[in-house]
Amino acid sequence: MADALTGLGNWMFDDAVMAEKLPSAVVQRFNECLITGAPTLEDDQKVIADTMFTWARERGAIDFAHWFFPLRGGGGAVGGMLGAFKKDTLIDLEFGSKFVTKPMKACLPHERLFQGETDGSSFPNGGLRVTHSAAAFTTWDRASPPFVLDQCLYIPCAFVTHFGKCIDEKTPLLRSMDAVKQSGLRLLKAIGIGTDAKTMHSYLGWEQEFFVLSAESYKARPDLVNTGRTLFGKLPTRHQQGDLNYFQPVPGKVAQLLDIAQAEMLKVGCPMAVKHNEVAPGQHEMSPVFRTANVSCDSNVLFMEVMNREAAKLGLQVLFHEKPFAGINGSGKHANWSIGTDTGMNFFYPGKTEAGAKLYVTAIACLAYGLSQYNEMVRCTVAHSGNDHRLGAQEAPPAIISLYPGQGFEQHVESIVAGGDLLGYKAEKKKQETGCSAAMHIEANVEDRNRTAPFPFCGNRFEFRAVGSSQNCCLPVMVCNAVMSAGMAELAAKIEGGKSHRDAVAEMYKENKHVIFTGNGYSAEWPIEASKRGLPNLNTTPKAVATWSSDKNKKLFETLKIYTAEETEARQEVMYENYISSLCCEVDTMIQMVETGFLPACAKDLEKYKGFEKLGGKRKETYEAIVDQLSKLKDTYEKKPHSGLAAEATYLCDTVKPAMVALRAAVDKAEGVMEASLYPYPTYENMIYAHHF
Repeated sequence: MADALTGLGNWMFDDAVMAEKLPSAVVQRFNECLITGAPTLEDDQKVIADTMFTWARERGAIDFAHWFFPLRGGGGAVGGMLGAFKKDTLIDLEFGSKFVTKPMKACLPHERLFQGETDGSSFPNGGLRVTHSAAAFTTWDRASPPFVLDQCLYIPCAFVTHFGKCIDEKTPLLRSMDAVKQSGLRLLKAIGIGTDAKTMHSYLGWEQEFFVLSAESYKARPDLVNTGRTLFGKLPTRHQQGDLNYFQPVPGKVAQLLDIAQAEMLKVGCPMAVKHNEVAPGQHEMSPVFRTANVSCDSNVLFMEVMNREAAKLGLQVLFHEKPFAGINGSGKHANWSIGTDTGMNFFYPGKTEAGAKLYVTAIACLAYGLSQYNEMVRCTVAHSGNDHRLGAQEAPPAIISLYPGQGFEQHVESIVAGGDLLGYKAEKKKQETGCSAAMHIEANVEDRNRTAPFPFCGNRFEFRAVGSSQNCCLPVMVCNAVMSAGMAELAAKIEGGKSHRDAVAEMYKENKHVIFTGNGYSAEWPIEASKRGLPNLNTTPKAVATWSSDKNKKLFETLKIYTAEETEARQEVMYENYISSLCCEVDTMIQMVETGFLPACAKDLEKYKGFEKLGGKRKETYEAIVDQLSKLKDTYEKKPHSGLAAEATYLCDTVKPAMVALRAAVDKAEGVMEASLYPYPTYENMIYAHHF
């Protein structure tokens, strides 16, 4: 394999390429349009399309595709399911020709670069599209550079209906980035800091966790194929109890996969910087350096697609489900998020100047306001069936949304509320001695990290740790932008109304400091304390989704021009539909696996002990318990209500899931006594370890 560090980003049509290939006036006008939102002039569109065509052909492209993100949701998704595209060949007809049969020419028509059309009714849409009114359009996200991969020019796009309603993940994110710009610039003007900024950006650096197993094992497990997770299976005697897997050398074939994926992503401009073994056996992680939020979200979906494509070539399969194996750590996708100006001011960096320090204290007040006032909204962004297996366990933050700015900063908040100055916080890195002469002292962070917090401070950003591994990052980041925009607008209004900068920040902290928690989020005491503080504990997806379309949330989305009320309600419907379809698929798969796999295996195993009942032990009772629990699950499932999405989702969660757990327990107990050769599917031990050797 070629050196991955040669030719970094050579397959991405980014700002550097535009500056090199396009007339400077075209580049200037194009960038101005990104700030103002004005359409690109048609003459400039033609120049850009012709230049991009030549550049793409030099890299072997024969097709192009408008690449967009339908509302497919998380939970059960494998790489490639989150994105959507169809390939069009880089050709058109010479319509100006005098011939009846027009000759063909290789080209990229400008109108096809900037806009496309596809069916909008066959994707999840919450009722915004129906078959007899199905038109929907893709339009290039001009702030996300196209790239060439597998002889295809990918064009990242937003996706809206004929009437301009968004039915994708990207469009609301882009709207939220506009909201950050408007509220952020307004706040800077109000506090008199960074007033030379012309625009604002939100940034994202994702940390993608996943499992890798052999493709042979994957294909032999109907539960993995259909649901993304194992519905049955007991842990091997050695799993993660010895902490042996974390950061150990990556197994050879998996290391080969990670190296290939890294090289492919670097080619298209995604700076993959980290790859390592995670805590659970068979679990790994890769992460890039941060970029603007829309571009980073694009690259994450592409990464998932590339991983499964390259894994297949090596006889492997990548699992992005949040909990593919019960009993060991599941997978998340930590979203490292921040906002800043085009002049380089980071709102979440303590700063070495007085202005930077004041902005930092101000920004966290705005974030505390957003997380406090719209707590349920933030929780909804990570609510889906896969994440329900993870949130609240000792491997992920609780479902209670709280803010961790650091223990030292929490004390500073109390000082401000009590009348103290905004500049009292000492954002100094600490030197820690190693106690030995060979290793120098270390420079510790300003604040310690808190792995139990859903929203901890990480030096120059906040890390939304509750995002699920199968999700598209767009929704969580969109809501982070939205609640931050709400906080910035609220604080700006206080100052514009006559309050001093200090007093406005103090008032905002006083009203919202209950969302700040720097203790142990895994402790049994925290849910009790959170309840006293008025923080909701929406510990299941149906509970969370029920709050999404509240009047408060709809008003905020409409005010920020992110969603209309109709779009908000449509998104809630899609959330319910995704949850219901995921759970129903799991139940149907469980029933099929028991009836066609486990029960026949039990019968064969029991048959061997005829005449040797003492040797057989309690096999008969153990196996018959499976039949009893299967009957209970079927009966429970058949009584599923059809009186509305909320009722159906709640019933599946509260009534059907316990029956699923009971059936699994019965089957997994049987696995412990069944003759190994009769077990009908690859075991956990085989799936987790077999491809390592």
